[in-house]
This record gives sequence, structure tokens and C-alpha cells, in this order.
Amino acid sequence: MTQQTIAVAPNRHIGLNALIATLREQHTRSVDVIAGASTMRSDEGTLVIPRTAPVLTSTGVDLTAGQFRLSQVALGGVGAKLDIPVPYLRRLARENVPLLDDNINSWLERDDRRFLVRCQRDTPDSNDGTARAFLSDRYLRIDNLDVLMAAIKGIEKARVGVQIASCDLTDRRMYVRFVSPEVQVMAPELLRHYRSPFDGRRGSDLPVISGGFLLKNSETGYGRYSLAPWLRIEVCTNGQTVEHGTVGRTHVGARITDQDGIVDPSAETIRRALALITAQTVDTIRAYLNVDFVARAVSDLERAAGVKVRRPEVTIKVVSQQLHYTQDQQDAILAHFIAGSDLSAGGVMQAVTSVARSIEDADAAYRMETTASRALRLAAAAA
Repeated sequence: MTQQTIAVAPNRHIGLNALIATLREQHTRSVDVIAGASTMRSDEGTLVIPRTAPVLTSTGVDLTAGQFRLSQVALGGVGAKLDIPVPYLRRLARENVPLLDDNINSWLERDDRRFLVRCQRDTPDSNDGTARAFLSDRYLRIDNLDVLMAAIKGIEKARVGVQIASCDLTDRRMYVRFVSPEVQVMAPELLRHYRSPFDGRRGSDLPVISGGFLLKNSETGYGRYSLAPWLRIEVCTNGQTVEHGTVGRTHVGARITDQDGIVDPSAETIRRALALITAQTVDTIRAYLNVDFVARAVSDLERAAGVKVRRPEVTIKVVSQQLHYTQDQQDAILAHFIAGSDLSAGGVMQAVTSVARSIEDADAAYRMETTASRALRLAAAAA
């Protein structure tokens, strides 16, 4: 009987149905606002924005100021747009909220620009909520649900068997990993010494790597929508992106010319953006979801994977410093390297991807997935 040694983060790797349900629920509470800097103010750490909250008057429904708590993402956006050091703002939010208000309000009063504030009400009918992001008025709003549906439409058009490997959703990004059971290659050399740190299964018993792709999008200013080739090792279901081949769409559009207040995206602009996503999904599948591409990617990894790592702690420290992994991540990579039993540069790569699968922070996990092949080459050079 195998013994599980390392657990997968319980808050991650949700299913497609759960992701769609969450995105739809969030959509019912979402509201986008264009506001001049001088019309907004911070009050006890809450952003007060005019004409964002419906109120019943004697003459009908009017709009009054809404109050939106600043999320960590939105607070970072305020700092970036107003040129206030973000670490300083975050410290004030923890320790001195009145001074936080003074700093934000002082710079808002001096600014003549308009900004897009992406918010979510506490309930669909609430006047209060959370400011999710503080962005340029040129930010092109392509929502996660629309991106996901456009990509699924592209998959249907490409007519390749694809399954959902896992989904993650954070305040910063959405990640959806697709894998194809029709696109698999054998990798006995890469996996012959590897053992899954999650259940002890050996790579020599299941030396299979499947091809797939990673869909990524941000609604809050953290990078563009993108599609990237993705590989999954079947014995442990760890995954990593392939270094080349990413396509995407930057979230920059024409300046929003609506009057200040609640705004809706241009239907035609969104239609064109989603059509592009569908077309790029088809192109990605045709270019990268085939056995030849996956075989070349695996062969590229195998060139450095066999180099023996004689001083794991030293090698992993060098890799972590070069790739700016945290101390906790460095310690976790060493633990997964030992559990994986593959004492080679390939084992370091496997350790990076298994840590990515097991940690709770999906944004940090994504970064580790995208740097795993670099970790392999750095480990081979440092061994």
C-alpha cells in the first residue's frame, strides 16, 4: 500500500461547474464605475464614489454615493496610479487608517484624471461593497466568464478531445488548465527515477505526459488574457507551461468616453475581443495540441534532466535565488525533491511543479509552473 506524504491544497483545483457558478454569482454583484479623481474620497479606508448607489426619492430612483472597501488589489492600484508607495499604503491600512485617508485624499484632490473602479456589491441590491481594482480609463474589460466561454467555443470548433484538468480563481486572475487524453507521449527516461510525492506511485509504472494548454485572464489589471502550451505528468498530475508559444490579448482599449458614473462595456468591442479569443484558442489547439509538439517539448526537457544533483540543498538554494522563490518555497522544493526520489535536475523540476500543485496561493503556483523548465536548466548548470 502506498502512503500519502504530501497533501494538495484543499482550496484549489476546483471543477469547471464550480468555477462557472462562482463567476456567474460574481457577475450579478459587479459594477464598473468611471470617476474623476477629485470626485472620490477615502473615508475610514473605504472609497466613496458618487452616483453609484441607487436611492428612492419622491420623484423616483436616483443615484447617490456608494461606499466600497479597498481590497488589497485595489489599494495597490491606488498606489500605482497616484504614485504612492504601495507597501506604505498597506502599512497605513493596517496601522493608521486616518493617515491612509489623508494620503489618498490629498493626491486625489490634485489629480485631473479619471479612473475605472471595478467593484462588487455585497449583495445585488446593496449600496456597499468592495473595490476590486483601481485602473486606467483605457482598461479593456474582458470578464473571466466571457473569456472562458469564448475559449470553450474555440475548443468545440477545433474538434479535439479536451478535458478540464483544474481551475483556480483568485482576486488577481483566473486559471483554467485543459488537457487532452488524445495527445500523450511516453517519457521513460524523464520519469524512470521519479516517485509522486502525493501517493508514492512511480514514474516508471506510468511514464506518460499529456499535452494541454493553460487559459489565463485578469479582470483586475494583473496581466493580459493568454493561452500557453501546458504539459501534465500523469503519475502525479503535476503540470507546467512550455516556455514558448504563448498568445494573448492586452487589456488596453480606447479611452472610456462615458460620463462619470456606472458604465457598461461596448457590446461591439466585447464581441470583437471574444471572437479573437475563440480564434486564438483554435490556433493554439492546432499548433500545440499534437503528439509531435509534446514529444519535442519532452525531448527538450530530457536534455538537462539527467544531470545528477549531488548537493541538493546548495543547488536548490541557487535555483531559488535565481528565480526569486521565497524561503518557504525553497524549503518546500527541497522537501518535495526528497519525497520524489529523483536525485537529478529533472527531480528539481518535478519538485517545483509539485510544490506549485500543493500550495494554497494559486498566483504563486502559476509563477512556479511557468518557471519549472528554467529551474531544470539552472539546476543542471549548478549541479
